[in-house]
Amino acid sequence: MTEKNTTFATRVLHTGNEIDPVTGAAAFPIYQASTFHQEDPWNPPAYEYARSGNPTRNAVEDAVAKLENGTRGFAFGSGMAAITTTLFLFSQGDHIVACDDIYGGTFRALTQLINRFGIETTFVDATNLDEIRAAIRPNTKGLFLETPSNPTMKIIDLAGAAQIAKEHGLLSIIDNTFMTPYLQRPLDLGIDIVVHSATKFLGGHSDVVAGVVVTRDEELGKRLYFLQNACGGVLGPQDCFLLQRGLKTLKVRMDASCAGAEKIAQYLYERGDIEKVYYPGLPTHAGHEIQKAQADGFGAVVSFDLGNEARARKLMERVQLPLVAVSLGAVESILSYPRMMSHNGMPANERLKRGIGDGLLRFSIGLEDPDDLIADLEQALK
Repeated sequence: MTEKNTTFATRVLHTGNEIDPVTGAAAFPIYQASTFHQEDPWNPPAYEYARSGNPTRNAVEDAVAKLENGTRGFAFGSGMAAITTTLFLFSQGDHIVACDDIYGGTFRALTQLINRFGIETTFVDATNLDEIRAAIRPNTKGLFLETPSNPTMKIIDLAGAAQIAKEHGLLSIIDNTFMTPYLQRPLDLGIDIVVHSATKFLGGHSDVVAGVVVTRDEELGKRLYFLQNACGGVLGPQDCFLLQRGLKTLKVRMDASCAGAEKIAQYLYERGDIEKVYYPGLPTHAGHEIQKAQADGFGAVVSFDLGNEARARKLMERVQLPLVAVSLGAVESILSYPRMMSHNGMPANERLKRGIGDGLLRFSIGLEDPDDLIADLEQALK
């Protein structure tokens, strides 16, 4: 059978990188080597130095690229290493348009790091495609998106945004961490580059920090490979092994977590004491129909606003099942407080403009029974 004739459930296990070609081992081995012998330096082998290439890393890079329907994949030491390396595709004098509701680390990179190199960013409400168009300048070179956004779950029309980027010759980039290639494949919708914090759903077990970039065409792949090799923030072989292991259960984990998230979002929505619930699966969520059209599900992250810091703090103190922690996308549920965690690096006025107030919590649903999680929320909210 060819890849096109199989479903994602099969493809995630049969990427062509699941078996060691040397020994037949069912798990691709960890090549813990920094350098490789060259019998003929004038005709170098496929692997010379581990920063430039490692068999374990290449196996997981190729696997993620295939799942995203891309041409090249690149694994980095963190999601931010993946994002900042990708941003080095731009040069002094370039301008980027980015969605306003965005991960705090990405906001920090755009406003406190990349700007040092003379690269400007304009933030817009990208759910309104006209705002993207209006922000484009003669020197605009890139469009950076995140959908569903972190943490208020804004939904952007990816095909429409990709078309605008194409019309204006912009490089389009999307952070696909929340959806994963199982639920959303932006490259198929015309986006040029997909980035992931692979620490989250791709790894899935809170035991690895990693980032991934996938390109739609080979030329972009060559440019990203140059930057990966030049910047050097590559993912180590042991972490690549853990990431590849996590990928094998991606579908079944996402199915269970998404089902739990839908149930918990509905529970929160039906309560009378929650100021706002953010979940694309709710019919009342702005962008619900767009999400249905461009993705195969609604994800496993639910954000909700309790109105003030005091209520948020009490909830975090009283819940017993979820971790109260940074991160998301793991087998265990994780309750986060964006104001002091994921968006701590964003100035207060910028956070508030984006609806990230003192009562907002982000709940990544794991593999616990959702009824148990609801009962835990119930006792904590009393």
